[in-house]
Amino acid sequence: HTDARELGAEWMTLQSIRQLRIEEFLREQGWSDRRIKAAISMLMVRTVYCPSEFKSRAILRDNSATCELVYGEEEESLGYRAMYNVAPELYTIKSELEQHLCRVTDNLFNQENRILLFDLTNFYFEGSKRSSQKAKFGRSKEKRSDCKLLVLALCINTDGFIRYSSILEGNTADPKSLPHMIEEVIAKSPLSDNSKALVVMDAGIATEENLSLIKSKGYNYLCVSRTKLKDYELTPSEESVLVNDCKGEVITLRKVQRKDENGDYYLQVNSPQKLHTEESMNGALKERFELELTKAKQSLSRKGGTKTYEKVIERIGRAMQKYPSIAKFYDIKYTRSTANPKLMSDLAWSTHGEEQAIAEYGAYYLRTNVSTLDEKSIWDYYNLIREIECTNRQLKTDLNLRPIYHQTDDRSEAHLFFGLLAYWVVNNIRVQLKG
Repeated sequence: HTDARELGAEWMTLQSIRQLRIEEFLREQGWSDRRIKAAISMLMVRTVYCPSEFKSRAILRDNSATCELVYGEEEESLGYRAMYNVAPELYTIKSELEQHLCRVTDNLFNQENRILLFDLTNFYFEGSKRSSQKAKFGRSKEKRSDCKLLVLALCINTDGFIRYSSILEGNTADPKSLPHMIEEVIAKSPLSDNSKALVVMDAGIATEENLSLIKSKGYNYLCVSRTKLKDYELTPSEESVLVNDCKGEVITLRKVQRKDENGDYYLQVNSPQKLHTEESMNGALKERFELELTKAKQSLSRKGGTKTYEKVIERIGRAMQKYPSIAKFYDIKYTRSTANPKLMSDLAWSTHGEEQAIAEYGAYYLRTNVSTLDEKSIWDYYNLIREIECTNRQLKTDLNLRPIYHQTDDRSEAHLFFGLLAYWVVNNIRVQLKG
């Protein structure tokens, strides 16, 4: 049994690739049979084993039956140069290939793409990346602040198929990316006059400018409000609607009335889990902030402690800067020494408005410009955002796209795009299994 090879996952992957008609597309682009077979072989290995290009050749030679399935016989002549060139060559036809895959999946699954999910994620590098123009330090979602990043902007439909992808600089902020994403999606998927698509996104992208842009382009939107509402009333005629989240927790939904110049509609969402989390977090922050105040007060009477009026105010200011979400509820009174006005004799504090903030724990607000949606529909549509979170998890973990070791931008972008192609193959199988 020394020549035994893995066949099952490779066979399934090949069927998915053929359903997506990737071979036909590459042939239409003028690719030779040898280049097509090399690309299909590498895509199969990338999808099943998620290796580097260097390890792919050893897998093809020793472990996988990919060559037997693609070439019809054991094939070991696929060299390193041919394997390394597959991803960059496919990346040169990225736009055409993505449009082809969109058309094929729309026909396969009769998709209308009436709901679109937008999000950004980032991938970190190993290495200094000094020669890269796009790799930048930014806010890493994996907490890898020591590494440079690339940002991947994605728009997917409710089945998880990609409608748009773009690779951006690592310090790109979420709101700045949306206008270009919207323009590209409209160019690829024009909307009919009698129907509007619903764009679902998280609060990071949902600035007022972006929401106005979405509306002006003929789309509806659904997002989390970036701020907690202040001037609102619960709709008296509406009863609360109870639903369960993915963990089985009971969620309370209720529409609210608010005088909004944009005419948007809001849904209050009360989550027990979020309530517990906010109580715990704010309790800890309050304890830490008051500890800073207590230390500052004790130093006024301690030998060698900070007593200078300006220095004490500076010390309290640093504490307020460190805990801004809690400090806003505190009134702090400073008393100068009568004997020496340059010194502080006493420090006292009191709280205000904290009760109203505590009453809002566990609540957040969904915002939409669609008046015909009921509470349950708004909640269900918003929870489709979990689909794009699943996509990001598959790309990063299952398909092993992080970290990136390539040193040039062209290779790095080709690496990410090749991973997206593998995701297309996996998601095609996944959707059919779910159906």
